[in-house]
Amino acid sequence: MRSEPELSTDRPDAIHPGDEPCRQVWSPPGFPRPQRSPGKRILGGRFLFESNSRELIRLIEAAYGNLPPQAFPDATAEFHVALQLLPRCTEFPGSEPPAPRISMDPEKVCAIVDDSNYAVIEPARHRARIVASVDMLRHAYHLRYELIEFAVFILATRGIGLVPLHAACIGRQGRGVLLLGASGAGKSMLALHCLQQGLELLAEDAVFVRPADLLATGVPNYLHVRADGLDFLEDAAARSRISRAPVIRRRSGVEKFEIDLRKESGRLAASPFQLAGAVFVSPLTADATDSLLEPLQTCEVSALLTASQSHAPSQPGWCRFSQQLMGRSNYRLRRARHPSEAVAALRRLLD
Repeated sequence: MRSEPELSTDRPDAIHPGDEPCRQVWSPPGFPRPQRSPGKRILGGRFLFESNSRELIRLIEAAYGNLPPQAFPDATAEFHVALQLLPRCTEFPGSEPPAPRISMDPEKVCAIVDDSNYAVIEPARHRARIVASVDMLRHAYHLRYELIEFAVFILATRGIGLVPLHAACIGRQGRGVLLLGASGAGKSMLALHCLQQGLELLAEDAVFVRPADLLATGVPNYLHVRADGLDFLEDAAARSRISRAPVIRRRSGVEKFEIDLRKESGRLAASPFQLAGAVFVSPLTADATDSLLEPLQTCEVSALLTASQSHAPSQPGWCRFSQQLMGRSNYRLRRARHPSEAVAALRRLLD
């Protein structure tokens, strides 16, 4: 287990991970006084953000502004996140910052890039502190995705008791279907076509499920698709607009368009979905005699579910969640000749 970053106590900008992160955010000389973002309803909780930096507040708005609340009707948890910008130069080797090192103990979860860029999360106290250097602002995608969103996800998962899944979720009229599968199987492309054809999108990359009742929520802020995912998009205006979206580069080296869903046509889920089941997206193409959807036996669902998730099986609610899901309708979806055929098959599951 790695320790937290070692921070000198004789520097005026020293940060102490045990300090109260929300009562006061220190402002270095020349920086604006602490300011707050309006409270956000995220993943069933209420999040309050405070920072000494307008740029960091803008990143909060980029991540969580103008989102549907997707609030659980009985959730009252409140979380506090402090973000601090350090006026310090950080030289990263290569074209991007190193991936954060994750450490966990019973009281804290840390994501550490270096001693100037890290997140310290205290789930039991419903709070987190995120520290970033000025140079990290040039890597806004990594800062947002690997520190800010990571902290929010950890707080909601542990504070509300959710199971986090690497999955997408689509649905309508309050009922949803998980889209699961290995990276590259086509989940994001399928989610895009579902959205374009009138289904609601709950989330594209991370879904959070309450195991007791299989209510699912997410953060439908961005959708990430590769350039070849636009090949079958029949709406020329949408294809042209998406092709002008910013391009992000995953740690794997894969480049994708980052589509801001709040600026696209289509419906984002306004409330949590009751899960009707799961669909495991296969990269194998269906032939003329195959049905696109193949019902799965319980033993197959258990194996596929565990194989599709690297971290969720270690979560406290995993056993209850998986048992509940195996009692629903679960399928394997082979790749169709055209994505609209797959969307039609998913629509039938929601009827």
